[in-house]
Amino acid sequence: ATFLYHDYCVIGAGPSGLQAAYFLQRAGRDYVVFERSHTPGSFFALYPRHRKLISINKRYTGKPNSEFNLRHDWNSLLSHDRQLLFRRYSRDFFPDADAMVRYLEDFASLLKLRVQYNTAIVHVTLEKDEQAWHGHYFLLTDQDRQNYKCSALLVATGMWVPNVVNFPGSEYVEGYETVSVNPEDFAGQTVLILGRGNSAFETAENILGVTNFIHMVSRSRVRLSWATHYVGDLRAINNGLLDTYQLKSLDGLLEGDLEDLAIVKDKKGKLHITLRFYLENRNTSAGIDSITLPQDELDNFATRAPYDRVIRCLGWKFDFSVYNRSLQMMPGKGNKKKYPQIKPSYESRSTQGLFVLGTASHSIDFRKSAGGFIHGFRYTTRAVHRLLENRHHGVPWPSTVYPVTQLTNSVIKRVNEASGLYQMFSVLADIILLRENATAFEYLEEYPVGILAELEMQTGRKAPNGLFVVIMEYGRNFSGADKDVFYYNRAVGEAQHAWQSNFLHPVIYYYKRLPTEREMRLRPPDWPLPRPDAIHHIVEDFLTDWTAPNAHILPLRRFLENCLSTDLRSFFAESCFLFAFTRQKLPPFCQQGYVRMQGLLGSEGLRRHAVEAGLLEDYALTDISGDGPPDSHEGSQDQLLLRDHAMPVHPLQHLVNAKDE
Repeated sequence: ATFLYHDYCVIGAGPSGLQAAYFLQRAGRDYVVFERSHTPGSFFALYPRHRKLISINKRYTGKPNSEFNLRHDWNSLLSHDRQLLFRRYSRDFFPDADAMVRYLEDFASLLKLRVQYNTAIVHVTLEKDEQAWHGHYFLLTDQDRQNYKCSALLVATGMWVPNVVNFPGSEYVEGYETVSVNPEDFAGQTVLILGRGNSAFETAENILGVTNFIHMVSRSRVRLSWATHYVGDLRAINNGLLDTYQLKSLDGLLEGDLEDLAIVKDKKGKLHITLRFYLENRNTSAGIDSITLPQDELDNFATRAPYDRVIRCLGWKFDFSVYNRSLQMMPGKGNKKKYPQIKPSYESRSTQGLFVLGTASHSIDFRKSAGGFIHGFRYTTRAVHRLLENRHHGVPWPSTVYPVTQLTNSVIKRVNEASGLYQMFSVLADIILLRENATAFEYLEEYPVGILAELEMQTGRKAPNGLFVVIMEYGRNFSGADKDVFYYNRAVGEAQHAWQSNFLHPVIYYYKRLPTEREMRLRPPDWPLPRPDAIHHIVEDFLTDWTAPNAHILPLRRFLENCLSTDLRSFFAESCFLFAFTRQKLPPFCQQGYVRMQGLLGSEGLRRHAVEAGLLEDYALTDISGDGPPDSHEGSQDQLLLRDHAMPVHPLQHLVNAKDE
């Protein structure tokens, strides 16, 4: 058999496959994307069945910052091309799925991504080889028996195998994937829906007006996204049935285990719900009429009326069927069994070089963060690409080095605009590596926090002098299906209570040395990270705007100063001049600025502004130029500045010290 070789093979040209292709292409890597359909994003050609996406498309945020705007754009993929922003494809806040299909087609074609369409990978296996990157190659076979060989395999196939429940009579159940979307087909009918996620409610919403009544059954209670802060839970856009349910109308919601149900069809073709054990205990030769229905024993059994149709809306799972046993692609445990098991680096637990991207990688942050959705996995895909660049091509994780005087600014800038930190809260973090004597620092963006212990090996950067980790979190006690998130005292406004903040807010962890694997393993269950040497919460802000000088910036600067035993304030040249004569050690701002002839000269106007704002004390001596008292406001601002230049005043004349509140 002949093999076509590529360094990287990506399976699936949905959003995450195309996002991976984009980064591989920009880095000039040898890659190919296999797509079984004739167009990218084929899942969206069919789903959601009623065509309304629940990912927001906020076209106006009032800010020109493109990074910030991605916080409110949940559909765009990352690229350098301003044309490829989703807001150019739809005006709707909740866009139509056809717009997503058009967008993905353009993304693939305009960026000239190497996608091989009409290619379904039907089998994946390993071939041991010492020469290979990981000691083995991946061998892929498509539907036409063509073979491919790759060094790294990126699985971006998503979740597309419908979840089916088997119970007696389940052959009478229709699937979400084929059910009619025309409400007229349901006129006057009584309908039972199995499932209670967005697809179940979307289906109910569509037929709410015409049906006799609708029941829903599922194994768990309804979870509302505003209570759990998890975007995959039931969204307000789909919960019309809930409004009527709260009012105790005929549309009921029942909680029960679907495996215990049984459906029996009577002579009129109506479907009766019963419980499996009633079926199993009966005399087999007797007809349908002899089957005990629960209402015979329980008068108020909720589903006693017969149904005209039963619809299954139980979501999807990962397709494990194409992977040979040698890859050990194992399903997760418990409620994550629909996902393949992966490490926090998105690499398969059992096979090196196999990474899972996109919605199928959501086991990392299932029911917590946004990793199962475009606005989350566009960032985790970029992180995986950076890990691969370092591992196979010696390209270290991108970083920037700044003088320590820029530390507060760097953190404030990132928490106010970074979209990856904001969307992938508790999963991706900014890492600040300190240089010797804390004179400078190196800034790494959006690193997967679950592999913090492996930072040096994974990024090619060194962390010998301690580090800060900047991450966004909700309050520990804030999210949960049964929490009332609208309780009246939920907001924290005072900086000293910042650690009690409930809403999404930045948290800065300080470690004197990199945490170890063991410390990561033994961390408290709800914590993204092990216990730090120091921790700082920036108090929550209603508008997620962390720029208030006293509530946000001052406490942060104090925290950073305490960790580093240094002074991070900024000073005018005059103050640095004074310190040079009166202190043994200059603050870094003077050391790195003034001493190198880069001092900032205070002018009369600046100084007066600072004094009036309460930032500086006015140490000005009597004005020797004899033009009256120093605070005379005669003459325009320009004249004041000119006079400052014309009169070479002794530097000690205007000793202005930055006042530290």
